[in-house]
Amino acid sequence: MVTVEPSDDEATLVRPSPRDDEDGSPSSSEESAAPAYQPPSYMPPGSRTEAKRRTWPWLLGILVVVLLVVAGLGIAAVMLIPKMMRTSSNANATNANINRQNSNANLNSRSSNSSNANSNSIIDDSTPPPTDRDAVLTDLKNLEDEWTVANINADKNKLNRILADDYVGITEGRAQGKAEYLKTIERDTSIQHWEFSNLKVTLNGDRAALTGRIRLDVKDENDQDRQLTFEFTDKFVWRDGRWQATSSQVDPVKEAPGVAT
Repeated sequence: MVTVEPSDDEATLVRPSPRDDEDGSPSSSEESAAPAYQPPSYMPPGSRTEAKRRTWPWLLGILVVVLLVVAGLGIAAVMLIPKMMRTSSNANATNANINRQNSNANLNSRSSNSSNANSNSIIDDSTPPPTDRDAVLTDLKNLEDEWTVANINADKNKLNRILADDYVGITEGRAQGKAEYLKTIERDTSIQHWEFSNLKVTLNGDRAALTGRIRLDVKDENDQDRQLTFEFTDKFVWRDGRWQATSSQVDPVKEAPGVAT
């Protein structure tokens, strides 16, 4: 066959077409350009299976190692956590003991301070009694005011300090010791005002006696104002660095007829 290709100048170019052999096989030039035949590489039977068999033992070994590590961490946690908790509880108990020891130390220090204060007060209580009559009169007058307030409020702590341990009081002929005095004292809200008068002091070394009158402005059960007057003689002793009452005698004063009491 002849292939005809038209050109611009209408000239006809005739090229011979490649001829095939009569049996249709390519020419010798085409055979020389084709690559040479390479047979496939030889693989022995079962080689791929052996490669796969070599891979899974590694995976299994890695998995076993991971499981062992996790199991080891779990066992370590089970063993260590209780120890840590016990250590923490022991530390808390130690801190509590330290706090208790500190509190005990504080209490002991307070006790020692108070004992030192008491010893100091005992040392100071050895001071001799005052000898100035006017100063003693002023001290006893102030003590009488404190005594009256303590009686009105039934302040047993204050009364326990004012009264000596061997105190004996006599009121309208009836004797009463310190213990009974403190036991039977009751608050008295009827007294509105009081006033001392005619105070005289007798001083003899560590002993002193105060005489005088006390007038009480009170409200009776009908809420009426009344005045009550008493004569008293209180005796004191200088003990533990202060005046303490050892006895008291109180008698009501009878007013003249026509005078309200």
